[in-house]
Amino acid sequence: MPNPWIILAFLLALASTFEYGHHMGYKSKETEDQIQIAKLNDQARQTEQDAADKVNNLSTKLVKANQNAKVEIQKRDAAIATGALRLSIVTRSVPTPTSTASSSGDSIQTRTELDPTTAQSLVSITDQGDSNTRQLNACIDAYNTVFQTINGKKK
Repeated sequence: MPNPWIILAFLLALASTFEYGHHMGYKSKETEDQIQIAKLNDQARQTEQDAADKVNNLSTKLVKANQNAKVEIQKRDAAIATGALRLSIVTRSVPTPTSTASSSGDSIQTRTELDPTTAQSLVSITDQGDSNTRQLNACIDAYNTVFQTINGKKK
């Protein structure tokens, strides 16, 4: 029968070798994981940068659209103020018993011109609506761009 100390030394050497191999394998896997995490982080940062660039481009387009609209609004407002552009609305005249309207009760349509102040007030409401629409569309475009960029669908 072999010496029990030799068997014990052999078993300890075997266990130590197994532990060393396990430790080195774990350390190797940990290093591989860190490399993979760094690679994925770099990809995520690049995706974020792409999305930010696209949103910045959309923001620049919105600013330009707003500036162009502002120029057009100023031109239109000047035309309204000088009388070069006149706004009118359709009105109906209710027939009187002495008028020559048909017996069916038809009214006569006429146009009434708005004074410049009222015209400016009315078109400023539509200007605000147009501005809100441009802003909302830019928000929708930005959302869709970021969504597509993050999901890997390049536009």
